[in-house]
Amino acid sequence: MKEKLLRLASYALVAALSTLMTLTMLDHQIGLKPGKLDQLEHLIEEKFIGEADTQALLDAAANAMVTATGDRWSYYIPASEYESYREQQNNAYVGVGITIQLTDESQGFLITEVASGGSAEEAGLKVNDLLIGVEEQDVRGKSAADVRNLVRGEEGTFVTMRVLRRGEHMDFNVERRQVKTPVATYEMLKDNLGLVTIENFDTRCAEETIAAIETLMENGARGLIFDVRNNPGGFASELVDLLDYLLPEGELFRVEYYDGRVDVDQSDESCLEVPMTVVVNASSYSAAEFFAAALSEYGVATVVGEQTVGKGYCQTTYQLSDGSAVALSIGKYVTPKGISLAGVGLEPDVPVSVDEETAASIYYGTLKPEEDPQIQAAMKLLR
Repeated sequence: MKEKLLRLASYALVAALSTLMTLTMLDHQIGLKPGKLDQLEHLIEEKFIGEADTQALLDAAANAMVTATGDRWSYYIPASEYESYREQQNNAYVGVGITIQLTDESQGFLITEVASGGSAEEAGLKVNDLLIGVEEQDVRGKSAADVRNLVRGEEGTFVTMRVLRRGEHMDFNVERRQVKTPVATYEMLKDNLGLVTIENFDTRCAEETIAAIETLMENGARGLIFDVRNNPGGFASELVDLLDYLLPEGELFRVEYYDGRVDVDQSDESCLEVPMTVVVNASSYSAAEFFAAALSEYGVATVVGEQTVGKGYCQTTYQLSDGSAVALSIGKYVTPKGISLAGVGLEPDVPVSVDEETAASIYYGTLKPEEDPQIQAAMKLLR
């Protein structure tokens, strides 16, 4: 059924991009009547009294087909968003290396962060500059997505950016370069306890997390806290590589696919022998909650925080003929002990809840570890 839906979606998008004459000739040659979606598109194009955006119709139809599967984890990606989707998975994008925030008065975008060593810093842009123009276009009143599309472009080209600094208008010519977004960050807390924050399990997750662990261990860490709160998950391969580094010999990850295939990943004998805790919350998804479950089931880490979301399906992204794509659930995974988290989630060993204000501060990264109840609970366990 899932394969059939995917074929239907692909057929509808391919056929709708052809001309009506081509469709008619093809139907005559192979003796088939136009499908319902083709008929509906043709009726709207020929009979609808108003104006309809054909691409919007196709996107809506494709999105509706995926939604109709009833699977909350499968989703449709319009062609206009596919590049951003790939950039997010790669933890890298072509840009200038700044973070912006819309001002309350919509008078521009406040530059809240300038990447160290990036092209924006080299050009002279600074934190608290107010971005008001890009490529001679006034960005006041525009959305952040609009500004992003204006700033980004082909690597090696330049973009002109106008800012307001202490009442003075200033123009900067900034080179577009590939910018890698950090996946794992770390810091040493009191009592030589190392904190590793994992943003996602996409490209470079295992590499950066292992590097963070080794740096902390070299600096004398006697315990590790892994923070996977608000982590949306990512690639199974990154998860497996990280678990293999941390855990002793045994089963790590089992996936049962739609066609009956079963894949099992194993860990080798080498492992990291140090006390560990994992901090989770209700926005720890997929690989993040599986990571915590695996460490807990092997008995090497205590899980602290809130019950996770319960995502037990894995998706594969298929790009369609018009540049759009569908991320379709094609398998379900279980923990090393054979437990499915789907719809249930992982219950922490030590429940620690926080109020909405604290949760927001955690999400935006503005809460210091010494003020974070969940991090403090993890530190107490390690002590």
